[in-house]
This record gives sequence, C-alpha cells and structure tokens, in this order.
Amino acid sequence: MFGWLGGLSWRERTALRATFGAWTADGFSVQLFAFVLPGLLSAWHVTTSAAGFLATMTLLASAFGGWIAGAFADRFGRVRVLQVVVAWFALFTFLSGFTQDFQQLFICRVLQGFGAGAEWAVGTVLMGEVIRDTHRGRAVGLVQAGWPLGWGIAAVLYMVLTALLPESLAWRVLFWSGLGPALLVLWMRRNLDEPDYLGAEEPSGFTQIAAMFRSAHWPTTWRVSLMLVGAQGSSYALLTFLPIYLRTERHLTAVGTAGYLLALIAGSFLGIFTGGYLADRIGRKATFMVSLIGSAMLTVVAMLFPFTNQIMMPVGFLLGFISMMMFAPMGPLMTELFPAAVRAVAQGFCYNFGRAVGAIFPALVGMLAGLLGLGWAIAIFAGCGFALMMVGLSLLPETRGRTLESLEAVIPAEAASPAQDQPR
Repeated sequence: MFGWLGGLSWRERTALRATFGAWTADGFSVQLFAFVLPGLLSAWHVTTSAAGFLATMTLLASAFGGWIAGAFADRFGRVRVLQVVVAWFALFTFLSGFTQDFQQLFICRVLQGFGAGAEWAVGTVLMGEVIRDTHRGRAVGLVQAGWPLGWGIAAVLYMVLTALLPESLAWRVLFWSGLGPALLVLWMRRNLDEPDYLGAEEPSGFTQIAAMFRSAHWPTTWRVSLMLVGAQGSSYALLTFLPIYLRTERHLTAVGTAGYLLALIAGSFLGIFTGGYLADRIGRKATFMVSLIGSAMLTVVAMLFPFTNQIMMPVGFLLGFISMMMFAPMGPLMTELFPAAVRAVAQGFCYNFGRAVGAIFPALVGMLAGLLGLGWAIAIFAGCGFALMMVGLSLLPETRGRTLESLEAVIPAEAASPAQDQPR
C-alpha cells in the first residue's frame, strides 16, 4: 500500500511533504473553532443558530477564497500562491485569540476561512501535476490525510490546555497556536519549485474563470459541482455540531468528547489513506460509492440509535473511516477532467461551489435542531447531501488511468463530454 513512496523522485517527495504540511495546517486551523465553540456558547451567550450562521459564513468565505486563489494559481503559479494562503489563514487564526466578543470573532473567522478555502484549490492542483499518473490517486489521497492529522493535533492540544488552564484562557491559547503553520512557508520558499506542466496556453488575468462556463467545460463543471455540494454539505452537517451534540445530547464531558473525536479522527486519517489506495485500484467512482453508502448508514446509526458511551468509540472510528474516504478521490478526479490552462481555477470553483452551497447546511441544522433535536437535524441534512452526491456522481466519467497530456490533445467538444467512461 505504501511501497510506491520509495519510487518517487526528489521533486515528487518534496511536493508531497509541502502539500501534506499545508493540509495539516489547514485542518488544525479550521477545526480549532469546533473545540472552543461549546465554551464560547456559554461565555458569550451565543445561540446554536448564531454559531451555525458563523460556520456558514466562514465556509462561504472559504469558497470565494478558493475561486480567487485558483485564478491566481493559474496566472502566477501554484507554489507562490500556496505560500501566501498558508500565511494568511495562520495569521487570522492567531488573531482570533485576541477577540473580545462574538462580532470580532466573526470577522477573524470569516477572513481565516478565505485562506483555508484557497489552500485546497492550490495544493490539490500542485500535487496532481507533479506526481506521475499511476500514483495520482494515492498521492493526492495521502496529502489530504494531513487534514485529519491537523484535526487530531487540535484535539490533543485542546485536551492538554483545558486540563492545565482555565477555560477562559485555554481557548485563546488554542487560537494563538495557529500561528505555528506559518513556519511552513519559510520551508516552501527554500525547497519547493513550480511544476513544469502548466499547459501551453498562458492565462491572462481572470479570463480563465470564464473558460469554465464555455461549452467545452461547462457540462463537466456543473456535474462535479453538484457532487461536491452533496459531499461537503453532508460533512459540514455532521462535523460542525458534533462536539455540541456529544456534550448536550450524549452528555459527555470535555475529555470524553475529545476522546470520541480522537477515535473519529483516527478513523478519518486511515480512511483517507484507504480512499487514495482504492482510487488507484478500483477507480475513482467506485471509491466514492463505497464511502457514500457506508457514510449514510453510519450517520443514521451514530445520530439516532441509542447505545452506550462505550460503543460510541468504535462507531466514531468507523464513521470517520468511511466518511473521509470520499475526499481522497476528489483531487485526482478533477485533475483528470480539466486541461492545465483552467485546471486550478476549475478545481477551485467546483470544490468551493460545493463548499459554498454546502455551507448552508450548518445553518439549517442549527435552525431545525430547535424543533427536532440536534441528532435528527444532523441526520436529515446529511442525508440530503448524500442524495445530491449520488446524482452528481452518476453523471461523471471514470478517469482512472487518464494522462494529463491527453487532456491537452482532445478537441474542445470532446473535452466537454462527461460520457467518456474509458480512460484516454
């Protein structure tokens, strides 16, 4: 499963380290908010609806960040833009620790989300272009495993800080620690080079954004976007309120909540590894389907079935494992669907359109929770996301084995056809 790593070139290994580090930093910075949220709800008298609205606005900002960063990455280079966005979200995570009320935190979180969304758009394209075709699924899946690793680091740090410091100070120190990932930028400046393969067409300004809506690319663009709305909406519906659900409806302590989340995070880490491996072995679409069906079943079990807290740990591990498998094939699939001239902006648009529309799900969960309870609200909107994902996925081709050079050779009309199921 990991023997392929030994055959990578120095350039491939360097790009893998850099993007893995960027994903780890992103996961760490983004998930800090979920851990401090229960304390802030109490200290600042914030309602679950307001918390859901903040989560939604942060995700919307991240969507715009991904669109803009994708355009800049096609114009100025992947590595240069990746350095800027890592420094950006690290800075605003740090500044969140100095906020004095919900309004100030709102501003910092929205600006932090802008940079976090940009990281995915740029990092996926960079890794997808540097790595050879036969390892693309595993490599892009591997670097995305950095996200649950960063999430796990945030969970451990939360446990340590809440044990050592008063809660009124612990959450600030947690945000201040978010400045650490900025050190990754210094390493990237010295070791990471731009990929050679940027296509024959030199983009001009933001004109490549319009290219996604031309007849050659639009059918693929909207199909991918629909699938990603479902995938990300279901994920946000579950993860945004999971710590609150564990504290309020399962009545776990702070330490018990962190322990459950660590089990889920461990499953997520292994799930992304497995998803990347399966994407190269059985195909991108088959891996999506395994994850989708398993996630739907386990979400219902975790949210609605009564069982003891001892059973919750293995259920959480399995839920994290199966639900995160779907994120591994996303980057390879989109890399293999768009030509180089619009690849970064197209991936940034599709992924972050999914993020923007999916961002509505936490707000809807927060509103419905007052009527049906948090468990039912999470299960209902996660189910809606899985249904949308199924529809979008059914309309997309299998791309396993497709070379990036072949995307430059096809005529525009062929490039648009999602019905080409055989690798070119």
